[in-house]
Amino acid sequence: MRRVLAAVLVLALIWAVGLVAFAQRIERSTPADEPPVADAVVALTGASDLRLEAAARLLERGKGRRLLISGVNKEASRADLLAVTGAVKPIYDCCVDLGYAAADTIGNAEEIADWARGKDYDRLIVVTSDYHMPRTLLLLREAMPEATLTPYPVVTGPVDVRHWWRKSGDARRLSIEYCKYLAILVRESVAGAGSKSHETPPAEPAAKGTKP
Repeated sequence: MRRVLAAVLVLALIWAVGLVAFAQRIERSTPADEPPVADAVVALTGASDLRLEAAARLLERGKGRRLLISGVNKEASRADLLAVTGAVKPIYDCCVDLGYAAADTIGNAEEIADWARGKDYDRLIVVTSDYHMPRTLLLLREAMPEATLTPYPVVTGPVDVRHWWRKSGDARRLSIEYCKYLAILVRESVAGAGSKSHETPPAEPAAKGTKP
């Protein structure tokens, strides 16, 4: 029983240290560096409209040829999104696409990958909330490993990463996000180990004097 308790305490300590490192990584990611010019900008909808405003500014600065807003509410119109982004209308009308298929981050990754491949884009600037960026990048790299992804994290209201421990709501939201991030890492590790175990071993060279 003591061994089990000790193992649980060790795992809890490792998890807590990882959570702190996760928060520090997110904090260091903002403010985002000026991204290089890419094929397109993609933005994930969420609790804050600041993501969409930031993505629209990148499009207007010529950082990409088009902008995809992924995970748009099915009841929202193009006019609604124009008001939310505050984009210049001529640029919005010509160069902004709305994706209505995604209902979660996995769906966002699939929607973005389908859209980018359909337009032959493989260099993307990814815009989402700072705390949401690590998991978003993992899923996008899984959905389109051929792409070059430049993160553009945005500080938003739902989580104050710099002082997350001060409020129970921030701590809970960040902990949940960290657990989701870990779940993807574990899944990828298991999938990678499984694929390696099924690899066909190389054929043994034929011995001299015998036919292969």
